[in-house]
Amino acid sequence: MQNSLTRKPIEIKISTVVAVAILLHDSSFPVLEAALKEMTAGSPDFFDDEFAVIDVEAITEQALDWNALIPLFKSHGLNPVAVRHAREEDHGTIRGHGLSIDVVSKPRAEPELKVEAQSAPAPLEVVAEIAAAPAPVAVEPQVIIRNMPAMVIDTPVRAGQRIYARGADLIITASVNNGAEVIADGSIHIYAPLRGRALAGATGNTEARIFALTMEPELVSIAGIYRTFENGFPALLPHHPVQVKLLGDSIEVSSVKSAG
Repeated sequence: MQNSLTRKPIEIKISTVVAVAILLHDSSFPVLEAALKEMTAGSPDFFDDEFAVIDVEAITEQALDWNALIPLFKSHGLNPVAVRHAREEDHGTIRGHGLSIDVVSKPRAEPELKVEAQSAPAPLEVVAEIAAAPAPVAVEPQVIIRNMPAMVIDTPVRAGQRIYARGADLIITASVNNGAEVIADGSIHIYAPLRGRALAGATGNTEARIFALTMEPELVSIAGIYRTFENGFPALLPHHPVQVKLLGDSIEVSSVKSAG
């Protein structure tokens, strides 16, 4: 009874969340709609209701139809929560849709996750980013750790689960299933198949790596640079563990060969 009397009805905490950034390079609704259809290839769960920040820095002088644009993203499984670099005259409309205005004064220390270099800019890009943001009602990642060298998970990470090892390596002795997401500020070691998403070096550690006995991931990332595998996974040595590391601005996937 005493606990129920002293417990606060609402707690507000700072929570590290993973969101995607939608980088717009064109203001035309038909062009953006076609680009999203091409990107998702008609798959209704391609983005799986991801939190999203819309960034319009590249087209700040162009008017956008927010009343059509926000529902467009939602219809493709993206859940916009804020707009970055919006024109001041659009703030009222954006807030009217329940989105926040993300004010950016200067680049932050933590990196945005970006796609590897492309030959020409697309109408829009969707990239992941790690951002510290206040959670409305004590919303935190499912697993979090502080001031420890490693977190160990010995049960399967199932679809919809998100595990974050803050300031630590992440060691998983069971499978990471499709639709699951594992994140670590250090390296990630998976002694089982990796089929979901793995993001290592989340706060910018370019020396972090990802290891797995079997690699069939949806996405891997090191220090903000990520790679997906829509066209299939690289052919590697059979029956060898696999590692993912960063070489310059590119993700390298290779077999781990035993010495001798």
